[in-house]
Amino acid sequence: MKTLLKYHFIFLSFLYAFLFNVEVQTLHAQEAKKNTVRLKADYFKIMDGEIYFDLTATARVDGENINVPNIDLILTNEFNDEEVELGTTKTNTMGKSKYVLKSLNELKPDSSNIYNVTVSFKGNENFKRASRTVSFKDASITASIFTKDSINYVSATLKEISTDSLLSDKYLNVQVQRLFRPLRIGEEFNSTDENGTIIVPIEEGIPGIDGNLIIEVVLKDSDDYGTVKAMISAPLGKPIVDESTFDQRKMWSPRDKTPLFLLIFPNLIIFGMWGLIVYLIINLFKIHKTKT
Repeated sequence: MKTLLKYHFIFLSFLYAFLFNVEVQTLHAQEAKKNTVRLKADYFKIMDGEIYFDLTATARVDGENINVPNIDLILTNEFNDEEVELGTTKTNTMGKSKYVLKSLNELKPDSSNIYNVTVSFKGNENFKRASRTVSFKDASITASIFTKDSINYVSATLKEISTDSLLSDKYLNVQVQRLFRPLRIGEEFNSTDENGTIIVPIEEGIPGIDGNLIIEVVLKDSDDYGTVKAMISAPLGKPIVDESTFDQRKMWSPRDKTPLFLLIFPNLIIFGMWGLIVYLIINLFKIHKTKT
């Protein structure tokens, strides 16, 4: 009896091991069929404005790079062996999402004054789990405009907040805000001096609405500080003359602004044709009556 129980136990053990191995292999096979999501996370800071993460999810499927829409991304702040979940966001149809912070005080830096935020995707039936960590220090840009010898200049200073130190040898872009693409002014590369400052002349004759220009000073895609942008509005541009005829009675105007000649002459022709038809019908009736 004991021998029978022993063989029964051995048989069940082998059966359990076999089923467990089959299940593991099945899970591995399902995982292997899934595509890998590539996450991209960029940190942006607008002085006196938004602080946010620009997120993008892509994948390579059947040899083609595609955007991954409608997946949930979790943002976690990591510091000193601790993790604090910040929130979740969902990618749009283009595989992009924007997570806005109320302020940088929502995050805690590590002992090196570096902020670490991990963006993670838990995976689903089509894609494997993925994560991406973005690390950055807090920096600020102060910008102002001054005039010297009848020439207008923009001055900007770059500083690291945690150490209160000026940052030299950093490239700043100076540009005028436009609807589609900013207009670069000054040299292609403006490097900060030992005082963390650049000075760039503002060209004359740049058109702006009511003569106002929105000038941007940008530290772009820095490995240490992300993207930091400061903006100044100043009446230094050439006023734009509105030459639009959209609200006038032109061929390309909206329906309620149709040119008068298009309203009068076609209607006269229509009424004339209908008048002729009515006149002919009346004459036919008269002819018919005279014959009877």
